[in-house]
Amino acid sequence: MCGIVGAVTERPVNKILIEGLKRLEYRGYDSAGVALADNGQLHTVKAVGKVANLENALAHAGVKGTTGIAHTRWATHGGVTETNAHPHVSKNQIALVHNGIIENHASLREALKGDGYEFLSDTDTEVMVHLIHQLREQHTSLLAAVQAAVKQFEGAYGTVVFDKNNADEIIVARSGSPLVIGLGLGENFIASDQLALLAVTRTFIFLEEGDVARVTRETVEIYNQAGERVEREIIESTIHQDNTGKGEYRHYMLKEIYEQPVAVRNTLEDRLEGSRVAVKAFGERATEIFKDVKHVQIIACGTSYHSGMVARYWLEQFAGVSCNVEIASEFRYRQSFVHENSLLVTISQSGETADTLAALRLAKEQGYMASMTICNVPGSSLVRESDLAFMTKAGAEIGVASTKAFTTQLVGLLMLTAAIAQEKGIDATHIVNAVKSLPSKLEEALTLAGGIETLAEEFADKHHSLFLGRGSQYPIAMEGALKLKEISYIHAEAYAAGELKHGPLALIDADMPIIVVAPNNELLEKLKSNVEEVRARGGIIYVFADKESHFESDETMRVMNVNHVEDIIAPVVYTIPLQLLSYYVAVIKGTDVDQPRNLAKSVTVE
Repeated sequence: MCGIVGAVTERPVNKILIEGLKRLEYRGYDSAGVALADNGQLHTVKAVGKVANLENALAHAGVKGTTGIAHTRWATHGGVTETNAHPHVSKNQIALVHNGIIENHASLREALKGDGYEFLSDTDTEVMVHLIHQLREQHTSLLAAVQAAVKQFEGAYGTVVFDKNNADEIIVARSGSPLVIGLGLGENFIASDQLALLAVTRTFIFLEEGDVARVTRETVEIYNQAGERVEREIIESTIHQDNTGKGEYRHYMLKEIYEQPVAVRNTLEDRLEGSRVAVKAFGERATEIFKDVKHVQIIACGTSYHSGMVARYWLEQFAGVSCNVEIASEFRYRQSFVHENSLLVTISQSGETADTLAALRLAKEQGYMASMTICNVPGSSLVRESDLAFMTKAGAEIGVASTKAFTTQLVGLLMLTAAIAQEKGIDATHIVNAVKSLPSKLEEALTLAGGIETLAEEFADKHHSLFLGRGSQYPIAMEGALKLKEISYIHAEAYAAGELKHGPLALIDADMPIIVVAPNNELLEKLKSNVEEVRARGGIIYVFADKESHFESDETMRVMNVNHVEDIIAPVVYTIPLQLLSYYVAVIKGTDVDQPRNLAKSVTVE
């Protein structure tokens, strides 16, 4: 993985492919490449690093084509080299790009080597192009060869392939990794994300699991997993990628941190009816489903998992339903118990997170009452495959480290809590009123930026840190630690503050900064006792504290006061200073804030 763009046209496709890759750069990658068909010739150009390097190499090569495929790679099998970059080629005839992982690549490689195929890369992908070439010689068309090949692949793939000897067609196949076909006039396009193609079309077909398609300039033929010709819905995209510029901000991440008040307003727009949540915002069947819910099972990964952990506190306290939260990659591989009248809730910014999507499909076989997703991307796989969907409306999030997607997920989960409570006859007016105040409360939290920027200077020489929180602030501490490690590369851990005495105190010294989130709630006095445990052992503490909590700065403690907010929305508000801290520390460290090393925005592999 990470990004795919393809085109079959009557005009040169070089600029289309490069522009498409640039629109996907935010997802994270380490190398890029392009393959072009031109008058029976196959040209391949690759480069390590940014798409700009590929663009320069392509211009220097002086090649072009009216059919082409391009790829940005996030390394899974094999190091970051031009040889391992996609596209991969077999016998100077077949070119292929691929997102996903082929799990049986080793056995396929050995068999193909025995048949005389030479492997140049360390990737799992190269077995695909050689196998398709081998099968092409046994079948009457490239389509038939790809249909035969995918039956041998174990794992996930979104793959695009063409044959230079018949360059007026491209074959695409999808299993576990998304692909979308963009429709034009006398030309058609393929991508792993519709955002890549918004410059050339707004009309799309989303391939479904197991689909194989033949795409030419004039036609699109789609076949399902059984090989039957099928029709898929044509969708007009309403997405406006108007957030691609950084504007006055140094980085996309900082811009997106400051966009959070507006993003939350957009999330709330048309979703509130006086003192009630508009249940229809979750889908047509939401009312009948919510009134019967007795248990909620949340499945997510990374930042989305942290939002789910916060929601557990809300759902159990305010809606009166039990809740479990589990990492999707763990949920998939254990025997789980399905509670009576259980609602499965998946959370994903992209809607294409491989483990979360696989967990949804598994859950459908296990007898859940219904499924729902909280997502930021309309038309994504999770949205299309779930019974209910709540769109966060955060807008395009370019920075790899999630900010506004996280806070809008929290808002969506708080509204879900209120909606379930309402349908069960529980008064949720206090939740709705608190949510309405969030945009202004987030704006107030952003005013802390100057002080936090100064505070961040004390982290310049640090290599480890510890985040502490209690109750619903514990997952926020986890999110703060994740942000710091993601973009500053400082090792960061988070603990429920009450757990300090059970091990983490052994780590405390003057070189280990301790970051504490301290709203003024019923756990404040307990938290203060935990802070004293750290001070007694020489730790330096950084507290983001409610103004009314009576923390005071001294030589061992730096206090950043936060305006008082209601406890129910405090997790959302206290996220802001932790995001700002991680950002300013990363700037001081000189890291690549928007595209941190080794990470990708949309993780479409296990």
